[in-house]
Amino acid sequence: MAKKNLKRKINSRQISLVIMLCILAVYSIFHLVDLQKIIYPYPHRIIIEKYASQYGVDPLLVLAVIREESKFLPQSESHKGAVGLMQLMPSTAQSIAQSVGDKGYSNEYLLDPEKNIQYGTWYLASLQKLFSNNQTLVIAAYNGGRGHVQEWIESGQIDPNNIRQEDIPFKETRDYVQRVLKSYQKYIKLYHT
Repeated sequence: MAKKNLKRKINSRQISLVIMLCILAVYSIFHLVDLQKIIYPYPHRIIIEKYASQYGVDPLLVLAVIREESKFLPQSESHKGAVGLMQLMPSTAQSIAQSVGDKGYSNEYLLDPEKNIQYGTWYLASLQKLFSNNQTLVIAAYNGGRGHVQEWIESGQIDPNNIRQEDIPFKETRDYVQRVLKSYQKYIKLYHT
């Protein structure tokens, strides 16, 4: 009799465990998007959308650049001296500040998320104009410099009408383009309305 009761308890525990696992699986499937949004968050949304709209850049591209540049850490600084969310070089930021009419520019602006996003988004817009909205070239220029990308085009190393990521001469830039485009596609999937 005790063995039968023990078997019933074990069977009911197993059934309960299977039911719990099924509920967890269903919950996970329906909340997969929520889990992905933890990996691909959208901080500074209002600021990003403000400047993306002002300068004509897809806000999700700005977001992907920020994710890959700084992992959303506003105090980030690269070994090369790029600073802030969008990892701008101080000299580039100073030039952008003049272009947007910021009179009292200071390198401290780069640590301010709003200024950094404004300048980085303006820079992406200028690259879009220069490279006819070719995303691969824009992202490559953001990382490797517009001069290098123009040089690669002029020397025939890359064909702007048929750009392939593997044709990008700098491995760091090639890998960067791949990461940004992957993040960009994820952001489109998660946040495009």
